[in-house]
Amino acid sequence: MLLGMGLTACEDFLDRPVEDNYNTENFYTDDASCVRGVNYLYNSPWYDFQRGFIKIGEVMSGNMYWGSSPYMNFSLNGTDQDLVNMSYSLWAEIGHANTVYNSIKNASCSENTRNQCMGECLTWKAMAYFFLVRTFGDVPIVHDNSVNLAAGDYNDLHKVEKADVYEYILLTLEKAMELLPREKSTTGRIDYYCAEGLYAKVLLTAAGVTGTLNSDYLQRASAASLDVIENSGRQLMENYEDIFRGSNNNSDESLIAWRWTVGSHWTCQNTQQSDLMPEGFDEFGDCWGGWGGPSVDLEMAFGYAYQKTPGDDATIVIGNPANRVDTDVRRKATMMGAGDVYEYFWRDHDLGNGKKGLDILKFFYDDTYNSAATGQFQGPCGVQNVKHAYGDNADHEAECGMSAARMSYAVATHILRLADVYLVHAEAEVLQGKTTSKTALDAFNAVRWRSVKSAVDKTSLTFDDIWKERRLEFAGEGDRWYDFVRRAYYDVNACISELKAQHRNALWNCDGVYKQYYESGGATWDDSQFQYDQDTAAPNVTTESFILPYPTEDVALNPNLGSQVTPDHVDVRSTYSY
Repeated sequence: MLLGMGLTACEDFLDRPVEDNYNTENFYTDDASCVRGVNYLYNSPWYDFQRGFIKIGEVMSGNMYWGSSPYMNFSLNGTDQDLVNMSYSLWAEIGHANTVYNSIKNASCSENTRNQCMGECLTWKAMAYFFLVRTFGDVPIVHDNSVNLAAGDYNDLHKVEKADVYEYILLTLEKAMELLPREKSTTGRIDYYCAEGLYAKVLLTAAGVTGTLNSDYLQRASAASLDVIENSGRQLMENYEDIFRGSNNNSDESLIAWRWTVGSHWTCQNTQQSDLMPEGFDEFGDCWGGWGGPSVDLEMAFGYAYQKTPGDDATIVIGNPANRVDTDVRRKATMMGAGDVYEYFWRDHDLGNGKKGLDILKFFYDDTYNSAATGQFQGPCGVQNVKHAYGDNADHEAECGMSAARMSYAVATHILRLADVYLVHAEAEVLQGKTTSKTALDAFNAVRWRSVKSAVDKTSLTFDDIWKERRLEFAGEGDRWYDFVRRAYYDVNACISELKAQHRNALWNCDGVYKQYYESGGATWDDSQFQYDQDTAAPNVTTESFILPYPTEDVALNPNLGSQVTPDHVDVRSTYSY
């Protein structure tokens, strides 16, 4: 099965050999075959995590509205299919990474290629474990699948304390960094500094896992992130919205990403546009995500929605687009609403003013512009998603140099960006009490300068500064829930309070306001029609909410994974080695 996936991956980033019927003994025979053997770790095993990535990272965190989803109200259980798929996807990535790593160890290839490929395997293994431990808490350590297969003990594995799992991730990344080249990759492959950026983020997260902040971990997180900032040769992209276009899949900004492509073999492709964008957004009939979208709470964080009467939810409105001035370019790159026009979406559609692109209101209300126009704005909070969307096929061909297909496109999903490393450094410094650290201020201000018009340099930082900046910078990118998890390790009450206070419900009658505005040619904007749903209660968030349940069938097969089972403590450094 492993070789089948590895050899039938996809074209472009995932070049595959022509020959059939290889096995591990005769496949890894030269540099090219070793590189091809690693390629699929960048996408196929991750495929079934795509929905959990959004539902956990964005819906649970309050960044996205998704109706009556259990991810909205914290009623998730171990039978939820997206949770099950996510778990299996992560374990699959770990299993494949282990197997390819062991296969390449003795491959007939150059030492440089062997080290590069083995380092990539270990980095991907560490990333999968990073998601697992932040999602499920205590998890088993599978160091070498072949050992467990030989012993037949898969269903007897014990959970390991999450602090030890973090130490195992760090151990794995340290070996990866020892193997990986320091030369900057320009092809989307993982290099030393990509792994070091992840290393810094893991250290920052693990710093609070025992309930109090570990100063040694914070110092190491600060040093590792600063090394990436100063020595990786990478720069923040000048224009924020450009990060998410297919032509920039392999930009300096993208340290680690799922590298998708369009091919004849399922699981090598990105499918997120289908779940996130409204009906008719592309010509393949595969979009059904318009009835969800960015939340009112996220809109308010950007200043896009606001309370006309402070403190009164009944007066939450979206401002007249004719008067709107976005001070933060990340808003439009994250959510689209009335008045927004995008030149990089629908570039083959005439807007009627000598320009081409996507006008979101014309998309819903003008059937001469969009033959699939429904006449109703779908977004339950007045906005649609932007990130993870490629547009229509003309956009995909222009950005990626190939045609898209039904539920299949090649825009990368960025899992670790350079801006994240900048803010990891700022947070690690501030948590050590270094609120005026020059390197922290430089890192924070660089991220903010890029997106906020007329931004004033910060001369001192607070944790809340960084907390909010992270939300605005990475909204929609599957990471916000894990910010809460990291903070909940040592400040759980603050996380509970914030989640309960969020505006997570729908904003009714957006369609009525928008349609009247559109049909009046922009003359009428009646914000008295907006009505925030005050009836749906705040979610029941508790201290237990920050660890999700294992898939029920896994616990049935292996009772050692049960929530009441005490995890094992493992001395990772003396038990495991690479």
